[in-house]
Amino acid sequence: MTHTTFIHSSDLQIGMTRKFLSPEAQARFDESRERSIDALGNLARDRGAEFIVIAGDVFEHNSLEERTLGRALEALRRLPVPVFLLPGNHDPLVADSIFSRTEDIENVTVLSSSEPVEAVDGVDIVGAPLLTKYPSDDLCAQAVRALEPSDRVRILVGHGQVEGFGTDDDEALIHLDPLEDALSRGVIDYVALGDSHSTASLGFSGKVWFSGAPETTDYAERSDTSGFSDAAAGGESDSGNALVVTVTKDGGASEVSVDKVHTGIWTFDALGWEVTDADDVAEVIDQLRAYPDKDRTVIKYALTGTLGLEATRTLARELAALEPVFAALYERDRLMDLHLEPGEEELENLPLTGYASQAMHQLVGEAAQGDPTARDAVNLLFRFSQEAK
Repeated sequence: MTHTTFIHSSDLQIGMTRKFLSPEAQARFDESRERSIDALGNLARDRGAEFIVIAGDVFEHNSLEERTLGRALEALRRLPVPVFLLPGNHDPLVADSIFSRTEDIENVTVLSSSEPVEAVDGVDIVGAPLLTKYPSDDLCAQAVRALEPSDRVRILVGHGQVEGFGTDDDEALIHLDPLEDALSRGVIDYVALGDSHSTASLGFSGKVWFSGAPETTDYAERSDTSGFSDAAAGGESDSGNALVVTVTKDGGASEVSVDKVHTGIWTFDALGWEVTDADDVAEVIDQLRAYPDKDRTVIKYALTGTLGLEATRTLARELAALEPVFAALYERDRLMDLHLEPGEEELENLPLTGYASQAMHQLVGEAAQGDPTARDAVNLLFRFSQEAK
């Protein structure tokens, strides 16, 4: 009987940049992605794992800044157990492959072919590396095609989208039927996949998994009680995890258990609210203030509805105060539909006369049609009018 526990991860994408982050926030994001390697090592140590597999896209691309690459290589060197790296579509094993820089790291093995590699006694890893950015065949099916059933534990490590999930050409998708067949016959015992940044169990055996990225990289869609939703905005449904996998094989039959462990420290949320009065504005601001780690939180938001002058001014003031506190906090321009509709009493009570009063009425009309520039101008004029009292 062979028994092994290991860590399955993927899509670290060291060197990833996000255009909505300021340079200061991007630096923290970079550091967190590098630290995700340490998180995998700590998890391996805590759970008694014998090795780590990273199923593709270890690096964002094959040409990183020396500082970024050097820190990542040091983190790999610090890992307390052997680590097996699979080239993915972001870092394919081409002539100028970044994986050549790992050759002098004793505990790192690059899965450069589909030849079985012994991880520990009785356990082999079979890789399906990408030798080009855009494969033209199902590399996982290729990797297991010539294998026979074995008493040894075999872990297949692949990278790419799965039939029914991806948008690639059908030939390049990973097909589950041949993998489930190989699992049922004892040819392989677990399939560790990368590419999707969200954790997911695939197929019917419970032995085929996307680990998801160990650090969150894209938005999870949220809704408030107004029912606001934009399905296209939610890029990740369950990211920031690593999998602790245990395989026990006795003869040809194997049992697999998978434990999902949260490892990420960043939050990406896509939010939407409908607002009609000051109470709604207060709820929006309270929800944003409630985020505990704002320096590691990215939020894009949309507001719909109509507000009066005072509520609009309050909203603008509070959002402006919160923006520099978050890693990023910004409007979803495509979905914003906030209109300014002050009451007659509000307009009459403004200390404005002559040209200023005429300008305010004109801007209010434009803002009511959804013009964000006019809305900002109204807010500014309203603030000046209050300060002049």
